Amino acid sequence: MLYKNCLKRLLDIMLSLLALPFVAIVGIPIAIAVKREDGGPVFYRSLRYGKDMKKFSMLKFRSMKVNSKDIRNQDGTTYNSENDERQTRIGRLLRKTSLDELPQFVNVLKGDMSFIGPRPSPMGNEATYTDFVKKKFRVRPGITGYNQALKRNSATLEERYRNDVFYAENVSFPLDVKIILMTIVSVVKRKNIYRS
Repeated sequence: MLYKNCLKRLLDIMLSLLALPFVAIVGIPIAIAVKREDGGPVFYRSLRYGKDMKKFSMLKFRSMKVNSKDIRNQDGTTYNSENDERQTRIGRLLRKTSLDELPQFVNVLKGDMSFIGPRPSPMGNEATYTDFVKKKFRVRPGITGYNQALKRNSATLEERYRNDVFYAENVSFPLDVKIILMTIVSVVKRKNIYRS
């Protein structure tokens, strides 16, 4: 409980402060590339549900064309595909390498997010939130998490809910270390970026 209620947040702050200089160094050329491609905004801001279902604005480097439609799969998960015409050229690379997520370290520092936790929930799926699903909102959402480490974007909505609740009920330092290691492997091997 000490880790979940205190030490985890302390580690988030320390990791964010360590990561932000790297984010700035890598982010400047990314920002220039995003801006040069079509002149649109560098960042994408999206309202998401966080801990206790409080709304917050999640930051990402923009990977989609300006004013792209919000397309969902049949189960309510966000549609994504390698051949998605909504993606910009630089956006496709950012998605594959997960570099589009780097600005979320600002969200972590602010306390909206954690380094590790369930991915932030988008607006629109509230009707599917059973009492079981709502357990995932007992913890801060994360840049990466148990579902991201296991299945990334290939998981169905039901699988995501199940994995998110498992994490929320089993938060621990050893589990977080395991998730970090699994996420590194997933990103390096570019596994489960898109849903088949």
